[in-house]
Amino acid sequence: MVTILPDPDTAWAAFERRDRAWDGRFVVAVTTTGIYCKPSCPARRPKRANIRFLADSDAAREEGFRPCLRCKPDAVGRDRIAVAQAIALIEQAEDAPTLDRLADTVGYAPHHFHRLFKRATGVTPSAYARSLKARRAVDALHQEERVTDAVYAAGYSAPSRFYDHAGKRLGMTPGAWKRGGAGVTIRWTLADTSLGPLLIAATDKGLCRVSFDEDAAALETRFPNADIVPGGAALANLAARVVAEVETPGRDTDLPLDVQGTAFQEAVWQALRAIPAGETRSYAELAAMVGRPNAVRAAGTACGANNVAIVIPCHRVQRGDGTMGGYAYGVERKRILRRREGVEDKG
Repeated sequence: MVTILPDPDTAWAAFERRDRAWDGRFVVAVTTTGIYCKPSCPARRPKRANIRFLADSDAAREEGFRPCLRCKPDAVGRDRIAVAQAIALIEQAEDAPTLDRLADTVGYAPHHFHRLFKRATGVTPSAYARSLKARRAVDALHQEERVTDAVYAAGYSAPSRFYDHAGKRLGMTPGAWKRGGAGVTIRWTLADTSLGPLLIAATDKGLCRVSFDEDAAALETRFPNADIVPGGAALANLAARVVAEVETPGRDTDLPLDVQGTAFQEAVWQALRAIPAGETRSYAELAAMVGRPNAVRAAGTACGANNVAIVIPCHRVQRGDGTMGGYAYGVERKRILRRREGVEDKG
């Protein structure tokens, strides 16, 4: 695999903030000490004029640098391989492997690997396995004629387990999911904001759609068989919290959601919610945050699949050169949201 170095400004910014998401993507060689570190090294930062960014530990050693004894940069590559191996095991297994089995297979202590996996992907091994099974459940529900057939095709041992897990996860029963939301009540409202009317819709579980430039007709297209009703008092408090996020982004990070996607998409969405207000990440950084540094395009696609604007803050993601990139609801709205968080854009 060929490692592509980020541009120097992006690499320096990641090094300055000790960003673990970039560990394994490059190393920092310090010319005055002859050592190389990973980006998250806790040691005091040298002057920028005294460092070089190199692709990996092999490149650093070839040029005569030695590994930092404090941050142990050579361990990062092994960590990434271990996580990748664990993901492959989960995706290939009929039944989700236990944490002990995963850790033993990749050669780590269970408690340490649990932290390592979550840091790399944004979710725990068990959550990754559950997300994968739920994704297969959705696929099976669309492919199988009977819900019972979908139960077993998705890998569940019995219908009761399927309904207990998938029903809670999807925010509706499996039968309702297959019928396009039949039997599910979605409450909606159009709220006035300084950026224009905002569609806010939620099930009993949480927000399922937040978007500009849409109305109830668009909601009915997305959920053709759901019972779509005006929100009224039942949605008023939640809607007010969403509007407050438009006007002052980043103040309310606990808004409930009823969204679902692939395991990768959900990891990206969790990573987006972990970006603090006032900070940005490139699409490459976002991919690295979920342990898939080569999946930059897929990370962008996951941003585009975000059903809840503002709440999952894809406006905090930008191109590697610092420019904003696209936004489903217009770059001017993205620019305003970022400015409200104190971010000034290059263009």
